[in-house]
Amino acid sequence: MIINKNINRSIGQAMHTYEMLANGDKVMIAVSGGIDSLVLTWILDNWRRKAPIDYQILAVHLDMGFGDQESQLVEQQLHRLKIPYLIEQTDFGKKAMLAEDGKSGCFHCARQRRKRLFDLAAEKGFSKIALGHHKEDIIETFFINLMYGGNLSTMVPKQILFAGKLALIRPLAFLEKKQIRSLGEELGVTAVANPCPLSEKCQRAKTRALLESIYQKDPAIKSTIFTSLGNVKPDYLLTGTNRT
Repeated sequence: MIINKNINRSIGQAMHTYEMLANGDKVMIAVSGGIDSLVLTWILDNWRRKAPIDYQILAVHLDMGFGDQESQLVEQQLHRLKIPYLIEQTDFGKKAMLAEDGKSGCFHCARQRRKRLFDLAAEKGFSKIALGHHKEDIIETFFINLMYGGNLSTMVPKQILFAGKLALIRPLAFLEKKQIRSLGEELGVTAVANPCPLSEKCQRAKTRALLESIYQKDPAIKSTIFTSLGNVKPDYLLTGTNRT
C-alpha cells in the first residue's frame, strides 16, 4: 500500500526534523489498541522495509486489567499486521482506581504504565519507545498543563531520557487525527475500544471537547495553536510564582 503523499511528507518531516530514527535502533512501539498506535505500528514497519537504515521494532501492549477481552482484540490486530509483538497482563488499572478512591486514577494508571514500558525497554535493550500521539494530542496536553497544571509545556516529538539511554519518539506528531483515521481505514485496521471507565471523564476528554467547540467555529485555529507551540517568546511571559 502507498501512503498518501501529504501524510507521508508530514511523517517524514517529523522524523527528519527531530532525528527520530538511526541505523541499528531497537524501537519499542507502545500499542494501546487505539487507531493511532496501530497505524503507527504499520508505518514503522513499512518505513523499515524501504528506509536506508536498519532498525528493529517490537509492538508492546500492556493490558491494564479492565477486562472486555482487550488484549485478545489487540493481539488480533497485531497478528493481522504481521508485526512482532509482546502482550503483558497487568492490574495497573484496578490499582489506579483504588488509589485516592479513584480521584486520581488517570494519573496513577499512566504513571504505572509509563514505568513498566521504561523497565521493559531497559530489560530488552530498546533505546527508543515510539508513541502514537498526534497534533491534537500535543495541543490538548498544552492546555491540560495550562489549565490544570499551572505551567506552559506539552509533549515534544522527541524526548531524551535517562542521560540519553532512552528516547521517546512521536512520528505522528505533525498529523491530524482525521489523517490517521483515513490511513487506518485504508489499512483495514480496527481500533480496540478503551475499556477504562474514566476514559470519557478525564481531564483530557474535557479539554478535547472544549477545543473541538473552538475548532468548529474556526478550523484554522488548530494549526495556529500548533505553530504557536514552536514560536515561544519568553520575554513576554511572567517570571516567579503566585502572580495574580
